[in-house]
Amino acid sequence: MPSRERNPFVKRNQILELTIEDYAFGGKGIARIRNEKGDFVVFVPNTLPGQLVKAQIKTSSKKYAEAALIDVLKPSEDEIEVPYQDIPGAPYIQLPVALQHKYKKESTLSLFQRIGNVPHIEDLFDEFIISPNDFHYRNKMEYGFSAIGYDRINKTDIDIFTLGFKRRGVWWMGDNLEKDSGLFDKQLEDNIKNIRIYCEKTGLAPWHGPKKEGFFRYFVVRKSFKTNELLFNLVTTSDGLDSFSMPQFISFLQSLFGERMAGLIHTINDETGDRTIATAGSEQLVFGKEKIVEELLGLQFEISMKSFFQTNPKAAEKLYSKVVEYVLEDQSKVDNTVVMDLFCGTGTIGQIVAAKSNNAKIIGVDIVASAIEDAQKNAKRNNIQGVQFFAADVGKFLTAHPEYTNKIKTIILDPARAGIMPKTLQKIIDLNADRMVYVSCNPATQARDTSLLREAGYELKKISLVDQFPHTSHIETVALFEK
Repeated sequence: MPSRERNPFVKRNQILELTIEDYAFGGKGIARIRNEKGDFVVFVPNTLPGQLVKAQIKTSSKKYAEAALIDVLKPSEDEIEVPYQDIPGAPYIQLPVALQHKYKKESTLSLFQRIGNVPHIEDLFDEFIISPNDFHYRNKMEYGFSAIGYDRINKTDIDIFTLGFKRRGVWWMGDNLEKDSGLFDKQLEDNIKNIRIYCEKTGLAPWHGPKKEGFFRYFVVRKSFKTNELLFNLVTTSDGLDSFSMPQFISFLQSLFGERMAGLIHTINDETGDRTIATAGSEQLVFGKEKIVEELLGLQFEISMKSFFQTNPKAAEKLYSKVVEYVLEDQSKVDNTVVMDLFCGTGTIGQIVAAKSNNAKIIGVDIVASAIEDAQKNAKRNNIQGVQFFAADVGKFLTAHPEYTNKIKTIILDPARAGIMPKTLQKIIDLNADRMVYVSCNPATQARDTSLLREAGYELKKISLVDQFPHTSHIETVALFEK
């Protein structure tokens, strides 16, 4: 066999100091290595133009390499000081929000030019919708316990009781949250250190990832922006449970949060896998109530700890308003017709459309049975008529239910990050609807699907971007396609 040609610029696992020169979609900074062989591009996630970074090469080809960020050695001149603790979930919190919007818009629209084959995408751009809250916008956060922590001064691991977030790229190392991160509830996050101290004083050990042992695993919190209540979930193993006083822990949380404490759930997870919910574990409500209520565009939704719900509800209202605007742009395509709401989740969009249309029948389909159960309950709670929800694979549902296809003029699509499987997309195209409103949390897969839709005769008419997650690389898109 011929020997593989060595890359003349980098080699795998090599550690380099790189200056970030530009920004690519998905939060990837672009660095360039220049020598007598020419120019070579290195992509480094979670970096900004102007930063000097230390990064490790993970993969490479003839044209470019992908690297993992190790450390930022010198900040960009664009960065500003913020009063929050830096965490992996907010890599761009020190970048002014207006610049974040600029990078997101430019890099996202370029995807539709390159991958979606839409050369005039700027002409179709409708609106960049900003989050009503730049900070403290999340309604859920998961904090992990770990027996291996991070020494920020010496920049090394240390055996210590931690409660906070994992270090970026290091699954077994925790980093204590000492104060507000700027993403979630300030009162809660300013008290995470006190919860950590309380748990440490019990003498029970935090989870040790490599050894797969310990008692404390996760502390999960949901927040209602409507009621300002907090719902807690303490995740532990059963090893040492007899030594832990749940009544005392409840009293401690009440002393910190008072009437804001809606309830506490205790989850036992003895599995070695690193996740909060165990398939073979147990879950018990030990205080208060197991659900809180949130409101979106006048509709109320009961949210449990397991429910899928938009993480930034105030921005979600903006997102849904834009979706409904596109759906109802031609009311004749909705009234007295069947509207398919595919990958519908908890059915929020379908319920809003049903409430604003005349005699439309909304058919919502999603493969996640628990989401469909929530959709059915919430539709009943809001007294929404004309909606019907099915727990099924979208592709199989469309094959099995031809009775819904003859009156469809509008289809709403809101798939997961992976986008729509080609076979399923073809079944959707075969429904021959006049128009589609496609919502995406991953514009890269939506741009890919845009190319396929255009080949099938659906032209992109307009597109809006919604910044649901400030200080991250994530952006949502709402696109209107018509035959």
